Amino acid sequence: MKKFFLFLCVLSFFTPDLLLAEAGKQQQETQVYRDLETFANVLNLLEQHYVEEISDHDVITSGINGMLSSLDPHSSYMPPEQYKELQEETKGSFSGIGIEITVRDGVLTVVSPIEGTPAYRQGLQAGDQLIKINGQLTKDMTLMDAVKQLRGPRGETVTITIHRKGVQELQNVVLVRDVIPLHSVKSLPLESGILYLRITNFQSTTTRDFRKALQNSQKKKAIKGLILDLRGNPGGLLDQAVKIADIFIHEGVIVSTRGRDPELDMAFDAHQGSSQYDFPMIVLVNGGSASASEIVAGALQDHNRAIIIGTKTFGKGSVQTIIPLPNGAGLRMTTARYYTPSGQSIQATGITPDLIVPFDDTTRQQKNGGGWSIREKDLPNHFENNTGEKKHKKNLKTQEQEVAQRLATDNQLRSALFILKNQSQ
Repeated sequence: MKKFFLFLCVLSFFTPDLLLAEAGKQQQETQVYRDLETFANVLNLLEQHYVEEISDHDVITSGINGMLSSLDPHSSYMPPEQYKELQEETKGSFSGIGIEITVRDGVLTVVSPIEGTPAYRQGLQAGDQLIKINGQLTKDMTLMDAVKQLRGPRGETVTITIHRKGVQELQNVVLVRDVIPLHSVKSLPLESGILYLRITNFQSTTTRDFRKALQNSQKKKAIKGLILDLRGNPGGLLDQAVKIADIFIHEGVIVSTRGRDPELDMAFDAHQGSSQYDFPMIVLVNGGSASASEIVAGALQDHNRAIIIGTKTFGKGSVQTIIPLPNGAGLRMTTARYYTPSGQSIQATGITPDLIVPFDDTTRQQKNGGGWSIREKDLPNHFENNTGEKKHKKNLKTQEQEVAQRLATDNQLRSALFILKNQSQ
């Protein structure tokens, strides 16, 4: 009798919670099945009675895209051909106009043009809103559909209609698609011992190329200071951002990610670095610096490893995971938010520079007619030239002209150089 009474007590203690949890789970599963049944019924009605014959595949794909776009602007379904293009892009090879876009306030918006691309040369800016692509309104266009229309064979034209803040009339911009540059790291010696390095986006070879640029400069002359330019860098691969920051941070957290499942939370720690890279640093950022760029800037700022100069960054603080699907397609799904070493999320807020210096483009426009003063093809990839002393002197003179022109048209760079020179003395 006592054992029976004990059994009843234990059962009465655990059963309500277990029953409620099980009932809730069953109710949720029942609702899912009902919703799927509704979807199948709607699809069946469309197949039988829609005014024109429909493609089941297209309708279902649109349904998947609608489901994902209702969650956030960065989750998307990529059919096999788009998934293949994404893989090519991360390896640094694809053809298009050269802009990173997102959905902001329901409107397709330019995050940043990639340096040296058709969009960059035509003067597209971070914050430009894409109203039409080839005459088609983008209001109900998904992010991946827009990317698909913007990319295409090299040499073909694409016309975009943009709205720019402060400009009342819409602008039509005609661009000729081209191969987007493979190299993401550009280097230029500014003064004796002071190096300028620019990362245009984070690709699979970025860290390798970045280290090579540092090593080549060290062979020429000891580096006294570094200006790292992340302006207009729309991001890219998370692991590359972590590795770049790891070059200069010797211990502690670089970035952490937290999602729905605590078991999948991650923290990326720095490794003991080389003392040869302990020189003063300044990082340049602006509203086009996003995602991986913000990881680097935030880590260097929180560890007091660099002074951040420029304007507030874009504020993309979410992590997307690419999941291959059995049919050759891919699912880009937001799985976590990332946090700076101090534990701050920059989602929709961005990184605030230590020194805010708005960009003054008056001189640049007067001297260069818009766009950056130095094109990608103008920035040297190395400093050595073995074709003769005469050509070597010519290259040195060209570099001096590039530096003079860059400093004359870039007030943020001038500010960075002034501060860095005082630090390195």
